[in-house]
Amino acid sequence: MKLYTKIYSVFLITILSQVLFAQINDVNIRLKTLHKSNIGKRYIYGKWNEKGGMETHLIYLGNVKTKKGKTYKIMTSVWLWGMSRRATNRILIFNNLNQYVGEYNVKMISDLPQKLKNGILIFENKSNDCNEIVSSKINFKNGIPKEFFRECKNGYGDTYGFYSL
Repeated sequence: MKLYTKIYSVFLITILSQVLFAQINDVNIRLKTLHKSNIGKRYIYGKWNEKGGMETHLIYLGNVKTKKGKTYKIMTSVWLWGMSRRATNRILIFNNLNQYVGEYNVKMISDLPQKLKNGILIFENKSNDCNEIVSSKINFKNGIPKEFFRECKNGYGDTYGFYSL
């Protein structure tokens, strides 16, 4: 019975340490990217491999000043993980003090916005399935939209909701 307890303890400690350190690292790399303030530059943290490592790609798109005077900073995040190289894709929103405000979780890497111009987030269709002529634009000048629709083609697409803690 003691052997099972030891194995369980080692397993639990290993899993918890990975989760805890990944969370701390996630916050640190986001802040590091925000402090650099290089609009459009991709920063890669970690290294994914066939054995299952993790890798995060962050791109700071810029900031938006709303009509009410609030400033939001917008960043895209692609987290590659697992043996099959799964991706978790997000649009991250921070306030002017670089504090996390919330995020939009999007399905595909190609669903992430490419740029932010004059307070408008611009999405381009780069997927083979979508009409390349169609682009979606999300206006942040009135604040953070609770949800937005990203068109693919012929009026079809996906709706994404804002999530905050």
